[in-house]
Amino acid sequence: MATPLLPGLDGLLDVCQRLGLRQVIHPASSHPPAPGALVEGTPLDPMLASFYSRMSKAILAADVAGISILQWDDSVNAVAERNREMRASWQGDLFARFVVFAGAPFLAHYFATMPGLADAEGYQPVVWVDSYEEGYALPLASNVDRFFDLYARYLEVLIAHEDYAERGSAALGFPWKVPHLVARDDRLVQLIEEGRFDFPQAGHDARTWAHQVSEARRRIM
Repeated sequence: MATPLLPGLDGLLDVCQRLGLRQVIHPASSHPPAPGALVEGTPLDPMLASFYSRMSKAILAADVAGISILQWDDSVNAVAERNREMRASWQGDLFARFVVFAGAPFLAHYFATMPGLADAEGYQPVVWVDSYEEGYALPLASNVDRFFDLYARYLEVLIAHEDYAERGSAALGFPWKVPHLVARDDRLVQLIEEGRFDFPQAGHDARTWAHQVSEARRRIM
């Protein structure tokens, strides 16, 4: 399988640089994981494998809410460790469907792929998981690179927000305040409207979110 290009990741790195947002990037290991490498018995998304071929760990937009992508190098496989912990926890039924690969620093919010919804090329949709209380998951992007692109667009809108100087990332909470950005992802909206993200652990909040994204999509068509 050819290594997927990641224009969304390149765009996110460029946005961080242009907006002066801090990036902490660790170089790739000498033996990065291959596409389909197993994480607790679940195949690694090819786009995540491509990410790890370029860097072993990253914190992007560390000045704001940011994304902290778990370390995977020759000595540490935090992806396997974190997913093992999540699946063994009292929320194991929720996390059993996902491969967590990143989180929001200092919060119990995570970014994860859904292997069960992989497309013909093996690319997995991305969800945002809130693990407070009973926990729930919101569909964010049809694949990992679309997720990077979504976050880049979010940062541009956030920094331009009239309340950003005073309130920081609270001026435009991610993802709840940006369904209109999520709705630009045609494939994701299709999956939502087909009911592919409906499962018992998704929760009422996920159904509310799916409705907001679908409504936003109709407004921009």
